[in-house]
Amino acid sequence: MAYTLAVSETQTLERERTLDQILPPYAVILLNDDVHSMDFVVAALIKSIPQLTLERAAEVMLEAHNHGQATVLVCPLEQAELYRDRLQSFGLGALIERC
Repeated sequence: MAYTLAVSETQTLERERTLDQILPPYAVILLNDDVHSMDFVVAALIKSIPQLTLERAAEVMLEAHNHGQATVLVCPLEQAELYRDRLQSFGLGALIERC
């Protein structure tokens, strides 16, 4: 005899809410860089944040260039701090903000 477990929408929302409370999301933000070349910034993004594709890194770089800053990705605080520190190790301006 097979049993099925029905999870209500309320239970799902509560679980998601709890996860956001335990690991609240933070945005890693790249600031515009007038010192380094665009190619350097894209390469630094890819080296600092392995899950970025070349296309996404170029989009982030252009957004930061045109608008002064760009959200690179959203993740838990500890991971955001790591990525911010990696970007800063390349001499780039980066910060994190809670979403």
